[in-house]
This record gives sequence, structure tokens and C-alpha cells, in this order.
Amino acid sequence: METLNSPLVFGIVAGLSCGLCLGWHLRARIGQSSKSLAVAMENGNSTDSVMGEGGEFKMILVVRNDLKMGKGKVAAQCSHAAVSAYKQVQRRNPDMLKQWEYCGQPKVVVKAPDEESLLDLLRHAKEVGLPVSLIQDAGRTQIAPGSRTVLGVGPGPADLVDRVTGHLKLY
Repeated sequence: METLNSPLVFGIVAGLSCGLCLGWHLRARIGQSSKSLAVAMENGNSTDSVMGEGGEFKMILVVRNDLKMGKGKVAAQCSHAAVSAYKQVQRRNPDMLKQWEYCGQPKVVVKAPDEESLLDLLRHAKEVGLPVSLIQDAGRTQIAPGSRTVLGVGPGPADLVDRVTGHLKLY
């Protein structure tokens, strides 16, 4: 049986203490960011600053299903959309980007039947104030140059993103 003076008990207590302190520190920092986002929204600074339900954020990558792209092509096009969206939000709303990163940078890939559907989603996302990133292919491999392949929606508040893309099926 271990005594209270043993190194094992001391290590456990020290570890728990450090974990609690780190948790309180992170909670305080994230709480301040959330408050600053709410204040920005109240002041009319940006519709992008609206907090998601529960403070969750995500990015949706919408792939055109009619192009019949190979898996590698889809992965490359989704990567282009994710990087483009990241850079856009980094410039326009770094506080929201931090929130999305803190949530684990969730990304979901869904499919749209055709270009018309993709453009309808683009319009709807813009109307509600979400960042969007429409990717057009250079045409060097599988598809025609200028083909609109993937639409990135977000990162943004999960409830707002779901209003635009929640009806789409996973890719």
C-alpha cells in the first residue's frame, strides 16, 4: 500500500493540479474570444462573428458528383477549397478562425448533384454571411479547364453552415 509521501501519489496530485490549471487557463482564453465575437456582432462589425450553437464551428466541402472525379482528384480539389477558405477567414475574421481551430478544425465532405446545385449553395451561403471558396480546375488531368469542382462553405458556426448544407448527403 502506497503512503501519502510516496513519489507516485505526489506525481498524480501534481499531474491533476497542472491539468486543472491548464483547463482553467484555456477556458478563460476561449471565453474571452467568445465574448469578443458576441460584442463584435452586437456592434454590427461582422455577420461572420455569430457564434454557433454551443460554440461549435465547421467547414463543409461540397463536391460535384456529376463530374465523376477520381478519389485523388477529389482529395486535391477539396484541399484547394480548404486552404482557400482558411486563408480567407484568416484575413477577414482571425477570432473565428481560432474558434474553429480550437474545435478541432472539423471538415465534412458532401456531394451536390451538379453545377447548378453548387452555385445555388454558393448564393445561399453568401446570403447568410458565410465564407465561401469556389474551386475551378485547371484542366490538366481528368476534367475540362474551368470546371467548378468543389465549394468550400465556412469555416463558420455549425448551426449556420447546417442551414445551407445540412440537406446534402456525405460523399
